[in-house]
Amino acid sequence: MALPDFIIVGAMKCGTSTLAAQLDAQPGIFMTDPKEPNFFSDDAIFAKGADWYRDLFAGAAPDDLKGEASTHYTKSPIHPDALPRMQEMLDAPKIIYLIRDPMVRAVSHYIHEWTMGVMSSDIEQAFANHPELVSYGCYAEQIAPYIDAYGADNVLILNLETMKAEPQQVLEQVCDFLGYDQEPVWSDERAQMNVSAERIRKFPLHWLIFGNPVAAALRRTLVPQSLRDRLKKKRQMQERPELPDHVKAQLQSTFARDFEKLRALFPDRDDLQASYPFVPHG
Repeated sequence: MALPDFIIVGAMKCGTSTLAAQLDAQPGIFMTDPKEPNFFSDDAIFAKGADWYRDLFAGAAPDDLKGEASTHYTKSPIHPDALPRMQEMLDAPKIIYLIRDPMVRAVSHYIHEWTMGVMSSDIEQAFANHPELVSYGCYAEQIAPYIDAYGADNVLILNLETMKAEPQQVLEQVCDFLGYDQEPVWSDERAQMNVSAERIRKFPLHWLIFGNPVAAALRRTLVPQSLRDRLKKKRQMQERPELPDHVKAQLQSTFARDFEKLRALFPDRDDLQASYPFVPHG
């Protein structure tokens, strides 16, 4: 049966694309294309059926370790059906979950939604109106159901801070967890996946105008560079937004409480403290 041996379930904006690319670079590991099928989470995709999902892994060799990476699987409560659907189809997949400083993650999440045109308000109003900016960073709440479903031995949690500092060691840790029997090698060329250097706001028909090579050629020919630069600047977020102090304090309190739950779930993982610089040690 062409079904995954492991799934990277999130969290959003925590390095899942980078890790998926690193695993895909190893011989004997097969990752899906697209990287994020979101099969179990998104109703329209799930409606395509189990055979559609199996076909994503049809290109794997018989002995390959097969995986996918969908951050929607840990976007509770937005996608509540992801885990129940997964349990119906997958008996015992290995689950990988990446985290990072939840304060940093939340701001990166806001920037992402702003560039996609989903959120248009300033950062303080966005946090008041969009609880998912916080809930996706409550890592214990997001991963605990997977531990209950598949057991702690089948769940590996990693943090982006350690992956940046010790990439080869983290890759070896992942491959050991997966039962990979070769020597993995971290590829620096694939180390910066999904990095948005330019925070440019998208709009309806954006991809038609800016992703179309014909339109791009016409734009370069007909629109002066100075005008193009001015228009681009208007669509750019000039500086990384800062949370107001009172919002920051509220979030740090929320995330500190969640960290205590995370420590209870993973009592031997002192390295996870690296994602919580605002929580006192000890």
